[in-house]
Amino acid sequence: MKAFFEKLLGFGPDRAIKQIEPIVRRINSLEPSVEALSNAELRAKTDEFKQRLADGETLDDLLPEAFAVVREAARRTIGQRHYDVQLIGGIVLHQGKIAEMKTGEGKTLVATLPLYLNALTGRGCHLVTVNDYLAKVGAGWMGPIYHLLGLSVATISHEYSAIYDPDYVDPKANPDDRRLVHWRPCSRREAYLADITYGTNNEFGFDYLRDNMAWDLAQLVQRELHYAIVDEVDNILIDEARTPLIISGPAQESGDEYRRFATLVRHLKPSPYTPDQIKKQMIEDPEGDFVIEPRSKSIQLTDQGVAKIERLLKIPEGESLYDPKYYRLTHYLDNALRAEFIYQRDRDYIVEHGEVIIVDEFTGRKMPGRRWSDGLHQAVEAKEGVKPRQENVTLATITFQNYFRMYQKLAGMTGTAYTEREEFAKIYNLEVVVIPTHRPMIRKDYDDQIYRSEKAKFEAVIREIEEMHAIGRPVLVGTTSVETSERLSEMLKRRGIKHEVLNAKYHEREARIVAQAGRKGAVTIATNMAGRGTDILLGGNPDGLIEEILAQRGIKIEQATPEQIRAAQEEARRITEAEGKEVRELGGLHIIGTERHESRRIDNQLRGRAGRQGDPGSSRFYLSLEDDLLRRFGPMDRVKGLMERLGVDDSLPIEAGLINRTIESAQTRVEGYNFDIRKHTVEFDDVMNKQRTVIYADRRRILEGENMRERVLDMIADEVHALVERYLPETKGRADDFEEWDIEGLVRAVRTIDPLLDETKLSPEQLEHLSRQEIEDAIMQAIEDDYQEREKAIGEENMRLVERRMMLSAIDRQWIDYLTGMEDLRQEIGLQAVAQRDPLIEYQRNAYAMFEELKANIQRDIVYQIIPVSFQYEQHLRQVEAEQQRRLLAAQQAGAADGNAKGARTVRHSVRLPGRNEPCPCGSGKKFKVCHWGREEELIALLQQRQTDQHAAVAADTPAQPAPQATATRPPTSQVPRGRAAPPPANPQPRSGKSPAQAPRGKGASARKK
Repeated sequence: MKAFFEKLLGFGPDRAIKQIEPIVRRINSLEPSVEALSNAELRAKTDEFKQRLADGETLDDLLPEAFAVVREAARRTIGQRHYDVQLIGGIVLHQGKIAEMKTGEGKTLVATLPLYLNALTGRGCHLVTVNDYLAKVGAGWMGPIYHLLGLSVATISHEYSAIYDPDYVDPKANPDDRRLVHWRPCSRREAYLADITYGTNNEFGFDYLRDNMAWDLAQLVQRELHYAIVDEVDNILIDEARTPLIISGPAQESGDEYRRFATLVRHLKPSPYTPDQIKKQMIEDPEGDFVIEPRSKSIQLTDQGVAKIERLLKIPEGESLYDPKYYRLTHYLDNALRAEFIYQRDRDYIVEHGEVIIVDEFTGRKMPGRRWSDGLHQAVEAKEGVKPRQENVTLATITFQNYFRMYQKLAGMTGTAYTEREEFAKIYNLEVVVIPTHRPMIRKDYDDQIYRSEKAKFEAVIREIEEMHAIGRPVLVGTTSVETSERLSEMLKRRGIKHEVLNAKYHEREARIVAQAGRKGAVTIATNMAGRGTDILLGGNPDGLIEEILAQRGIKIEQATPEQIRAAQEEARRITEAEGKEVRELGGLHIIGTERHESRRIDNQLRGRAGRQGDPGSSRFYLSLEDDLLRRFGPMDRVKGLMERLGVDDSLPIEAGLINRTIESAQTRVEGYNFDIRKHTVEFDDVMNKQRTVIYADRRRILEGENMRERVLDMIADEVHALVERYLPETKGRADDFEEWDIEGLVRAVRTIDPLLDETKLSPEQLEHLSRQEIEDAIMQAIEDDYQEREKAIGEENMRLVERRMMLSAIDRQWIDYLTGMEDLRQEIGLQAVAQRDPLIEYQRNAYAMFEELKANIQRDIVYQIIPVSFQYEQHLRQVEAEQQRRLLAAQQAGAADGNAKGARTVRHSVRLPGRNEPCPCGSGKKFKVCHWGREEELIALLQQRQTDQHAAVAADTPAQPAPQATATRPPTSQVPRGRAAPPPANPQPRSGKSPAQAPRGKGASARKK
């Protein structure tokens, strides 16, 4: 209905294209004059465009000429000329929109147009891909275009960055792939200073977090986030939207508890009822120990289940599992339940070489290095008998949603985005424009066939593969799990049909397999083809045959001469051209889907592998009433009843438009449900995002060398004012009620800020005859005099360094604790719905209070350390910088999609440090602030040694703490309801304030300025 009204009112997808067509005609009219330019004149156009920008012209003014120049540079360097539809795509990307371009339409080439144009500003452009290989290949392929026009292009990946240099030859690269040969290694900063930078979403995000953990301007690598084009934008901004990038460090967690609960939950039995059935039938006491909600994939214990768990845990009579003292047990229980009953091996993860590896539900890829958060990964490890790895504490985090929304201009391209246009518009303010194909699409998409049983469905799939294979048509079979891929593979082996399997277990071979999936008679089974990044050419890809042809001649490719390679290339070209012609005559590539995905977009991506660039092709999905999607979301009772009334045999399918519409309706409902979850997620994330922006902006000001002297003294003045109010209270409106005053206590408290305030400078006797305001002024004057004295003693430059380091240290330390607290709050806030409160509003209220407390804690850290530290500033700076180096090591080890990261989030510290006024746990009898304050590492080492002495037997089995690490942590599919969990601890009272490292400039600061 929405599409109908859009078309009726002229707001449909064709409207944007019609507005662009005059610009395309203008670009085409410039082609003859641009073709007449020499290479040097073409290069000079870049300088001319930059000057015209400086003179006041806009990028839109330059667009027709700039695009014409890029088109000509592409023709001269890589032998490809942009089609008109590719010009349209480039204009859409320049406008900050999403271009939906079908598979094979040349998105890599299209991106050169807006990247060149926007790079003319000198502010840098980013091309974001889903993996390192595509970033390097894409930039290397297009590199000659940029180089001819005088622009630099770089690529970044994990622990590697390089700049395109045609005069450099990488000795380790394959000399026959010119896309990979001319990459000269460079610093990360140089890569970002290039006009255009290609990289993965993970690396761009991690570099942003690393920059905001830096303690020196020289450590910064990124420039402002100016313009980015996101390739496979639906995968990154929708499928990965809830995936937070996390840099984390180790915390101590018990693997024994995970193993204990993994065993314990196996005694529980699921209820035969769903929550909907319980609600509709008003079942008060459902059978079983727990109920599974299939839509949200969550679990809720029944009363019977709670009683059984309490018996198994031997919780005393009269006490409850949900009492506050057992709060941590519910954490292990929730994760063990999800691991055992929701997360399935070979669907959600695989176990390989003693490690649990997540399988991407959208692409079927293994994701080594990624870990589910909050202990879920450890619970799955315990379930599979793998030793649970230590949990970590978050040092820095951001979601892709919030990272990419920071770009001043954002664009994207993909083959499938239109079905998600509402989400792109509402969350990212991005319009989706469908770009016409260069040649008409002639692929035939057949109606789904639906069977009563899964067994009958797979038998029908095998029959269709046999039929297609017999006539020589290539077949690509898409599955939704590794398990299904291997099941089909075994069935094909029994039939004697040669085939290839591409799934999460064998993705190392995927490029070679996909490249030849279009050859005559090829049968390929693939787990969710989304995100593969490789076109399937009818007849096969000649580059993929070269090594095979050389091997047939007894020649290894690394030992082949240039003449032998050229001969193999020519033979490969002849073979693929001949087979391509035959395959087209047979009908092209045939796609078989074995199950519908929750998202129509993923199904469309599978279909889109056939029929590229006007090639023939076809697709059909085979379904059964036992499929997850139909069972969970589809009104299949009606379909099943229809099949029974018609007397349909198990082996006979129903194939009708009605069935297709029913299934698409189910998918639409699921998409809407998932959209609501992501929208809900971003509403919660926006709260922390605003706070992170404030913290990081404050950090950057300190880092850039702003003089912090006045700011530190203002903080001290505020703290002194607070102490005066505490020790010299007003009584019945009288400010100077000496009987209630504790001047001696005030002086002792002030000396914890400034240990130089001895009896000669500040004593109770000197203050006892002064008014409240005079006492406050006298204290501040004495502290300022001492501050000036310390500055003279160590030098002004060193004092500024101490200020910056202390402020950065305080911000970082408190921010880490704050992230842990916010994660706890996020987990617990769902309980507010039980109390008929809006969880989002409660989350915002609590988060505000916690942020105010964060700012107050940062100020207190600085105020009570700055003067004492100045006495041993060199030693203390070494300690602080050592801790920072440890954190930077975590940032440098931040993992990419290829699995270099191994961290995970947690909410616990290895040793809990006391509050400033609590007794120091070293046993001295002194308060922490006058004992081990500022020497936390020494205290932690002492406490850990005591733990070791007391628990030597346990400690012998405890793994050494690794260096902090980082990861793109995939969130659990859903959170398990906490049931009757203990309420969250009371939040501290908020303090008002303007910025994180600066508590309120209240009476204390204003009094000082007077």
